Amino acid sequence: MKPLLNTLYVTTQGAYLSRDGETILVRVEQETKLRVPIHTLASVVCFGQVTCSAPTMDLCAEHGVGLSFLTEHGRFMARVHGPVSGNVLLRRAQYRWADDGERTAAIARSVVTGKVANCRTVLLRAVRERPEGEGVSELEQAAQRLGRLLEDLRGSVCVDTVRGLEGDAAHTYFGAFDHLITGDKEAFFFRGRSRRPPLDNMNSLLSFLYTLLTHDVASAVEGVGLDPAVGYLHRDRPGRPSLALDLVEELRPVLGDRLALTLVNRRQVQAGGFRTTESGAVLMDDATRKEVLVAYQKRKQEEMVHSFLQERVPFGLVPHVQANLLARHIRGDLDGYPCFVWK
Repeated sequence: MKPLLNTLYVTTQGAYLSRDGETILVRVEQETKLRVPIHTLASVVCFGQVTCSAPTMDLCAEHGVGLSFLTEHGRFMARVHGPVSGNVLLRRAQYRWADDGERTAAIARSVVTGKVANCRTVLLRAVRERPEGEGVSELEQAAQRLGRLLEDLRGSVCVDTVRGLEGDAAHTYFGAFDHLITGDKEAFFFRGRSRRPPLDNMNSLLSFLYTLLTHDVASAVEGVGLDPAVGYLHRDRPGRPSLALDLVEELRPVLGDRLALTLVNRRQVQAGGFRTTESGAVLMDDATRKEVLVAYQKRKQEEMVHSFLQERVPFGLVPHVQANLLARHIRGDLDGYPCFVWK
């Protein structure tokens, strides 16, 4: 099993990344604040006004460490990586499969099955944790609806039907999402998914976590030799990592939604950590962003029994495991793509 390496998140504005041998230095105003050996890192994520030397980029590329640049508030801007890895035959097969309607539908169906099952688990866990709480009836009804959608996905359906069922599941799940929030309802509520920009505190938190997850999945997909831009559930679009977004769907309820709810319901994030701009966008402040990053890293270190491998795996390695399983399926080693199911 691949070891779980760290992700270096650099949030201090004005920081500069330089190289010292096989080590990355984080410098602020000519002072070295941190030294990180490259062999301990899986990726580096820079937020806002963070710059990086060419030798540092070379070091990251040489060791296969992804280097990503996001805005101060978490919007993805660019990613730097070394030579494309992996067998060209695998990528050629991936492209051919993307043009095959039957194979595209089969992979998309598995991805959506994982997503719907995990969304249902999030709802049912909330019901078990507070059986007499407010909104339990709505959560149970939504879980029942998701259960029926899982049955619909069992049949042989085309990819457009799969996308329709996915949209129905998302509408059902997010329609009940507000009932999952129990901490500081005046500041944290959910009236619907809003992105680019997020228009309330909860959507701001979710969008930030989804960005972190997408970065991890894209790195995993590239790491096994697949092209993150060519997916099956998500249509091709210039500049969009469609395959990474496919695999994100399975993990979003577990590593995104569940963590966001934990942070809010345990009051680890506060209303004062968010501000509304003149355009209506809601953004996190630096302290809140760091709190979320620490919680995300801790979540990735937690272990669970993988539904297909039946082995204990840290959550942080699940993107790599799923990407590897998909690659094995495309190579012909597995009859189907086994989606990730959280229990």
